[in-house]
Amino acid sequence: MTAWHTPAPANVHGTAVVLGDRGVLITGPSGSGKSTLALALIERFSRQGRFARLVADDQLFVNDKAGRLVCHAPPPISGLVEVRGLGPRALRVETAAVIDLVARLVPEDRLMRVQEEASEVIAGCAIQRIDLPARNVISASGMLICWLKMPPFDAV
Repeated sequence: MTAWHTPAPANVHGTAVVLGDRGVLITGPSGSGKSTLALALIERFSRQGRFARLVADDQLFVNDKAGRLVCHAPPPISGLVEVRGLGPRALRVETAAVIDLVARLVPEDRLMRVQEEASEVIAGCAIQRIDLPARNVISASGMLICWLKMPPFDAV
């Protein structure tokens, strides 16, 4: 009999959301606006009647599943999101998601005016990456929605 070994999940500092049918992992240093961006995107999608859910905030467990990056929340923080100035608050969540995009928050002075295609390897999976301005929810959410080709950027 062969013993199958599933590697332990890696712990990643970031926030993951599902927007429509896409999984997005938001990364960046502490205080860069990961939770704030996630909440703004969830609110925007919900207001448009589109599916949007938090997967995990601040820490995620990630695994390679058949070449796809899958993430879920560590049990102690599942269903919680940090609201700046108020602390952790309960929010409806998806228990897991396949990640299609890494949205990396960077200082605006390090942001390229026009970005080249980029990727990032996490848990052995190469994931497309876009850099977004840290602490600038309006610009970051607009860029992300444009990259995902979602309304209003979904015209052919």
